[in-house]
Amino acid sequence: MLDPWYNKGFGGVRDDYEDYIFRLLQGVAEFSEHVYLWGFPEIIAPFVKRGPPGHKLVAWLTWYYKNNPSVIRGWRSSQNACLHFSKPDAKLYPEHFMNAAQMALKEQGKLRYMPGPTSVIESALLTGFVGRAEQTGHPSQKPEAVYEPLLMMTCVEGDLVFDPMCGSGTTAAVARRLKLEAVLSDMNPEYVAMAERRAQGAPGRPPSDEPPAYDLGGEIPAPLVAPKKSKNGRVPTGRPRGRPRKNPIAAE
Repeated sequence: MLDPWYNKGFGGVRDDYEDYIFRLLQGVAEFSEHVYLWGFPEIIAPFVKRGPPGHKLVAWLTWYYKNNPSVIRGWRSSQNACLHFSKPDAKLYPEHFMNAAQMALKEQGKLRYMPGPTSVIESALLTGFVGRAEQTGHPSQKPEAVYEPLLMMTCVEGDLVFDPMCGSGTTAAVARRLKLEAVLSDMNPEYVAMAERRAQGAPGRPPSDEPPAYDLGGEIPAPLVAPKKSKNGRVPTGRPRGRPRKNPIAAE
């Protein structure tokens, strides 16, 4: 998991940033089957065609958030990008995102296609009262909900995750919950202390509070929340209310 500073001012600016990131990719590719590289879209775009040797580009992933405060007059940024590289024979686990009904069809050989998560991960920024239980004070902390699908797609229980620029320790918190091993480091001792606390289950939410959608050990947990009922006791169907349009084709 590579999430370096984005060469935009915070964390410093260096003229050889692209070469620096490529050397970083080269280093981790020597021992890692999967590599994730985070950044703003314009920062990581050059690495679509300049990936680590021996690896292929699997996907361009997008973290989408609606609650970014407007700080300039113009387009308001609402995304971060992540490139997923892997060795040609590295395994992916889209089945970790399947529900019980889909798993049953798969076991019966009746599953027509393998459903997987989308390449867009929607999760709000951890700011103000949003995600307060996870907040550590790190200036660019990512939500656990953003890292969780990345590790679920590439890991099974007991696998090892390496994060050399761990920041607030989100990787540690997610790895703990998914029962993965993790090695983290950072140049900032304050951030290392944050990561150590989160590796122990605090201040982010404890691993037992919100189990993942799929247990990487192979067990699908029961639904956490029952369907909500309306005042009359009926379960909402999602069908539109009101009278149908006279000319539905024209309406479309």
